[in-house]
Amino acid sequence: MRTSSIAIETDDLGKGFGALRCHPEFPNPQTLPGEIEIQARWFAGEFGRSFLGTCGERIDIVQFGTWNHCAGPDFSDAAVRVNGGPPRRGAVEIDQDVRDWEHHRHSQNPRYDEVVLHAFQHEGRERSFSRTSKHRDVPQIRLPHALRSVGPVMPVAAPGRCSRTLETLSAPELESVLREAAWVRFERKRLNMARAIDAHGEVEALFQAFTGALGYPHNQLAFKLLAQRLPLRRLFEDGEASEALLFGVAGLLPGPDLTCLPGSARAYSRNLWQHWWPHRDALQALSIPCAAWQCAGQRPVNHPQRRLGAAVALLTHWRALVRSVRVSDWKGLRLLLGKIRHPFWSIHFTFSSPPVAQPIALFGQQRIDDFFINVFLPFAGSWETLLTMRAPTRNQKIQIATSRILARRTDSDALLRSAVNQQGLLQLYEDFCLRDSTSCERCPFPEQIAESRRVSPPSLEPQTEIHGAPNST
Repeated sequence: MRTSSIAIETDDLGKGFGALRCHPEFPNPQTLPGEIEIQARWFAGEFGRSFLGTCGERIDIVQFGTWNHCAGPDFSDAAVRVNGGPPRRGAVEIDQDVRDWEHHRHSQNPRYDEVVLHAFQHEGRERSFSRTSKHRDVPQIRLPHALRSVGPVMPVAAPGRCSRTLETLSAPELESVLREAAWVRFERKRLNMARAIDAHGEVEALFQAFTGALGYPHNQLAFKLLAQRLPLRRLFEDGEASEALLFGVAGLLPGPDLTCLPGSARAYSRNLWQHWWPHRDALQALSIPCAAWQCAGQRPVNHPQRRLGAAVALLTHWRALVRSVRVSDWKGLRLLLGKIRHPFWSIHFTFSSPPVAQPIALFGQQRIDDFFINVFLPFAGSWETLLTMRAPTRNQKIQIATSRILARRTDSDALLRSAVNQQGLLQLYEDFCLRDSTSCERCPFPEQIAESRRVSPPSLEPQTEIHGAPNST
């Protein structure tokens, strides 16, 4: 769909604050706020919700979105309405200069294809367009320069309408709501696992689920594709070549010119290439595209090269892992994952990084908790174990969900120390917040909660099937 560009409707932007006195093509950088400040003011609603563009379209902000602290657009899950039409859901990018869209190569980055609005504060003499990699024009708005100062701390998301309703619940009532949602989430994962077992067998299904979880949160699809294209059976048949096949099909092998690598990485990579060359022509068509991997914005220990190295190290312990899962030996499984080492990847983050002084665990405690919640417990159908787990460290998604749903609860920290309550909060966020494009106006969740207080709470007994349940991670 082709859309036109737009700009803000305002008069005397500097009135009352002191107008900017600089050349329109080259603004004085000392008078322009930093990009983070512009984003904070945008999120605070200081620029308003209605804008008029350079082509005259009326743009209304339905939802400002949520902060994105990773690579990609500045705000996700936003919604805008153009000329009174239906809400367009997507991301929002905010820059100081309209030309930053091209300077930062957003037009070549598929992560920006879902942007529905590009906001900026400065524009040059010549018109500059914001266009995606699919050649779609992105609506633009120009924001005023001078506004009041924003507070020092901004929440990652605005409180939802449901937060007022949930504020009135007692702690046991709220915990019952969260646990019910967590049960739905757990059942969806269990049923998805059962379907994968039916399609591929127990061991392959577990391998695909575990490998996909290695890519959380940004490389899940790429890791899952890799496990599907190189089944566990094939890796065991190829023996010592399996490590090279994984890196080769993943497209994560460096080179073939290895001269730029440090000595230890050069020797390791050369050995991988020696095993990869005989299979390269036959497997090249299965290679994962480079665009499928997200490396920017990752912590060094979470780089996909190192995550894949961890998967390689696990292969030699795979049968022990399967035995532990089958008999629900969760303590033994934690010990097993915690002691796995790799001669290269235990001391390197990437092929090109220098070695670290002390080995770093390939599977940290938080990653192991994620494996239990998303893979092992659903595989074993062990809901009771989830009830006893402490919550992992809160990620960005949990922080956003807390700001949206539990913003007015003073006991949210205590509630979210439980893994099952965290899972319930995530399910509520996905089932309601992520499916709503009306800025809570027509979200049914507050009314459902109010109604549930007048009837008996539903049972949490196991169900046999959830029809049409979407995949949930």
